[in-house]
Parts: sequence; C-alpha cells; structure tokens
Amino acid sequence: MLEDLFKTVKSRMNIETAENKKGKVNIPSDLLFKCPRCQNVVFMEEFERNKKVCAACGYHARISARERIELTVDKGSFTEYDPHMQSCNPIEFPDYEKKIAAMREATGLNDGVVTGECSIRSQKCVMIVMDSRFMMSSMGSVAGEKITRAFERATRQALPVVAFTASGGARMQEGIISLMQMAKTSGAVARHNDAGLLYITVWTDPTTGGVMASFASLGDIIIAEPKVLVGFAGRRVIEGTIRQRLPDDFQSAEFMLQHGQADMIVSRTEMRRTIANLLRIHSQQQSGEGQES
Repeated sequence: MLEDLFKTVKSRMNIETAENKKGKVNIPSDLLFKCPRCQNVVFMEEFERNKKVCAACGYHARISARERIELTVDKGSFTEYDPHMQSCNPIEFPDYEKKIAAMREATGLNDGVVTGECSIRSQKCVMIVMDSRFMMSSMGSVAGEKITRAFERATRQALPVVAFTASGGARMQEGIISLMQMAKTSGAVARHNDAGLLYITVWTDPTTGGVMASFASLGDIIIAEPKVLVGFAGRRVIEGTIRQRLPDDFQSAEFMLQHGQADMIVSRTEMRRTIANLLRIHSQQQSGEGQES
C-alpha cells in the first residue's frame, strides 16, 4: 500500500526518473503527512480535509488558533477582541523582548491567545482560543488580561463563553505577574457564573500548569479532544513527590473522563456540532425560565 502511494506521488508531481537525477528524488516535505502515533502516511490535502485528524488511529494534531476558529465558527462571524495588545517586560527578563518579537513574526499573533465574539451554527457566544505555537501559549499578563476581558464582556452582554485551552502554564519570564493571572481569570469566571451564564471548556493538547489550575478547570461543561495531555505538574515531578508509579494513562483525557474531571470526549470532526447543540440547549432553557418568571 505504501509503495503504491509513493508511486502515485511520483507520477502526480512529474518527478524525473532516478537515472536522470543521479538517483535523487526530491519530494516536497509538505506533500505527505506521516502520523506520529500509527505511522500511517496520507496526502497532506487529505489530512487537512479531515481537520488534521488521522483517519487511521484518530490522532489529533495541534492546530493554530486561526485554524480552530475557521473550523468552529460561522463564516464571517468572528469579531476579534484586543488584537493589538502586547506584552512588555515587567521583570526585565533577559532577551524577553527578542523572544516575543520572534514569536510574533513566526505566528502572526501578538500573544498566545485569541479572543472574540462569534456565532456557532447561529448560536452567539464569546470565544477564547489558545495557540501553542506562541511560547506554548503560556499565560502572561496579556493572555490573562485578554481572557479576563473576554469573560467580562460576555457577562455584560449575557453571552456564553467557549474556551479552547492549550498551554504549558504560567510564563516564567513574567514572574509573579504571570501567576497572578490565575486568580484574575478565575475571578472573571466566577462573576460570569454568578450571572447564570454558560461556560464551556474544551481541552486540547496540551492543557497543563497554571492554565489547568485556573480557568481551564472551571467550565460548567468540560470537553476534551481524544488522548490530549491534561494536568498540572509533570509525571516525573509527581512520581518523585509521592514516591509511587502513576498509571500509564495518567493525565490523559480518557483518565480525566473516567475519574469525573471531564464530562465528555469529542472528536474534532464532531466538535462544532456538539458545541452548537450545547449552546442551543442552554439558550432554550434560559428562554423557558424567562417565560415562567
């Protein structure tokens, strides 16, 4: 099967024979996708059509915030909040400005979180999407402020919030200011909850550290993509602390579901429909309560 696939690739790209190229055949690196889990090889176009999910084993590749928004929201409905907000260097960490500048150039983002207002199958909501390409979407002052503002706007407008989390945790280059974002975002979630509004969290790979220990674990409904890494501290740190070996599936989405930390595991191919249905049910319940009162 694999041999036939590469023959098709060679024919499709009109690559010259090995004799004409002295035995060298150059296949573009972005033509094929090889699954890191099951080693299945498919055309990149096919992989992208399947929303970057391996059709053979269900492996969910990491995707950017812009890709996530495109896959989830109604076309043309997304209005971004605070797109120009940028981090400074509050504790004068060496070369932090250079690192931030390099990340901006590489990703086209000013920080690792994109927030905005949108509709998902005609259901209006506020959306928070973390992008692991930007310093593993670590939560510094800008990320914490954008997330807090998103919840506050949702509260004022009586809108539900959908947050796609993917983070390595706090941003060490901002020291204690980064850690303060945990309390700040959690407070915004609490005020949103006190207003009787829905908050859906979607864990993507990886959701760890201070993000997991704050707003990422506070959703009214917590969804996870299959087999994503979810947790606070790393496996080796925990095993060294408790002096016990942890289960092989520890800190996986499936482990979290089994132990009641997550409510459901949903494939990316079904995520948009699932979220829209949850938003619709909540909207109908709120309408019903309003009519009764």
